[in-house]
Amino acid sequence: MPGGSNNYIANAPLVQNLGTGFVASGVVRRAGDGAPLSNVRVQIWAATERGGERVTSNRGSVMTGPDGTYRLEISPIVPQFGQPHIHIAYDDRDFATLFLRPVLSSRHDKSITADFVLALASSNEPRRS
Repeated sequence: MPGGSNNYIANAPLVQNLGTGFVASGVVRRAGDGAPLSNVRVQIWAATERGGERVTSNRGSVMTGPDGTYRLEISPIVPQFGQPHIHIAYDDRDFATLFLRPVLSSRHDKSITADFVLALASSNEPRRS
């Protein structure tokens, strides 16, 4: 994605939801062995019916569960720059930074699944399992 961290703000708070009507979910796995990663912080932000990407109520973080899954319900996505899309990021210290920008098929989509694999940031073993 050009610009990489498009509107990213570090340390978005942990949230229960960012509204209702659209669900972002997926599984986070470790590179090499594909093991699910638990207790990994995933940040999500998007332009929604409540406002643009920089609106505080349109960004938040969730932690992955024991099986590596994450899920966050948010307000319906609206097109920005001609495309309905969402941003998903990982940027803690154990693994290399990752920014995703999945594009929806339509602004009427009700969900998106974005699974991803994290590579170690260094040769050290991660603290998470």
